[in-house]
Amino acid sequence: MPKLGAHMSIAGGLPRAVDRAEASGCQALQIFTKSAGQWRARELPPDEIALFRRRVRETRIGPVVAHNSYLINLAAGDLSLRRRSIDALREELDRAEVLGLDGLVMHPGSYTSGTEAEGLRLIAEGLADILASRPTGRAQILLEHTAGQGTNLGHRFEHLAEIIDRLNASPRVGVCLDTCHLLTAGYDICSERGYRETFRSFDRIVGLERLRVFHVNDSKKPCGSRVDRHEHIGRGCLGLEPFRRILNDRRFRGLPMLLETPKVDTRQSRRMSDVDALDRMNLATLRRLMNQSPKTIASKR
Repeated sequence: MPKLGAHMSIAGGLPRAVDRAEASGCQALQIFTKSAGQWRARELPPDEIALFRRRVRETRIGPVVAHNSYLINLAAGDLSLRRRSIDALREELDRAEVLGLDGLVMHPGSYTSGTEAEGLRLIAEGLADILASRPTGRAQILLEHTAGQGTNLGHRFEHLAEIIDRLNASPRVGVCLDTCHLLTAGYDICSERGYRETFRSFDRIVGLERLRVFHVNDSKKPCGSRVDRHEHIGRGCLGLEPFRRILNDRRFRGLPMLLETPKVDTRQSRRMSDVDALDRMNLATLRRLMNQSPKTIASKR
């Protein structure tokens, strides 16, 4: 079966994210290793690293991956921003390594000037620089397929394939697929035919062996809108059927499937150590879909 989990807050320290994942019944986990909206990262104390790794072992939660900062843009035309992005991504990969994480999920980038082709070249060259400087690393770079807002790259399978090809098909590069992004980028995974064609195309262009992680999110926006707005499972434009197909697809057995759906508003006096009721709701919905046929789901809508 796939390993269900969610993105968890690191408020109070990295080990607290593992505690939250355990309390929520997660089998896999995604975190930020630093503030996603800041360039600066606090140094990770050795005792915090040791406790985080111990809690992961104790709970047997895994795979565990990190998501990189939203500020990083390897396709930036501005040389100082691009250099800062490369250095920041290198630092995030180092943090993933010291924490024993399986991978670092990253949005490929946006071509703020120039062309799409130039942006893809810059992304690949930046990643080549980073990987060459860390030749013995274990943590993988996981390119996330995007919704395609603005000049974001990575919303076509061909984009991902070109980056990987430019990296000489490095085994340290994998892919993360987001269900919301797939739909809004124009891949109709709602219909049975569209689902088959989407993953047939992914296998032909990128290769299913590159797929390491799913982000399981419904979408507030329809197919082809190229707008990234996540919704609770079954309450958006995807509905329940695509999730049933993915959860029960033999090709995806054992893969982590991670929620990035809306959380309870933390400004309401909820203790951060408590289970998030919305995560619990979405995980329960996904678990109900396992081993169900399309007809069974349709009768419960």
